[in-house]
Amino acid sequence: MTVTVLLFASYADLLGARSLDVELPLGATVRQLVERLASYPGAAQLPARPLVAVNQGYARESQVLQQGDEVAVIPPVAGG
Repeated sequence: MTVTVLLFASYADLLGARSLDVELPLGATVRQLVERLASYPGAAQLPARPLVAVNQGYARESQVLQQGDEVAVIPPVAGG
């Protein structure tokens, strides 16, 4: 199955893209997606457990992904 991964700010800079189409086996979880992303060039600085949203709702690592899901990997933000 294919999911679309959206990357923002420093994560987009590290991976050199704002979005990626990632192939995963059926039944893959958010955790498995994060592990797959870790193998991409430039991903060494990504945290092991980034904040992730699936279809615009925050997701747990154990959430099972579906074909066509939109997954956002959200970097830490600071404000003041």
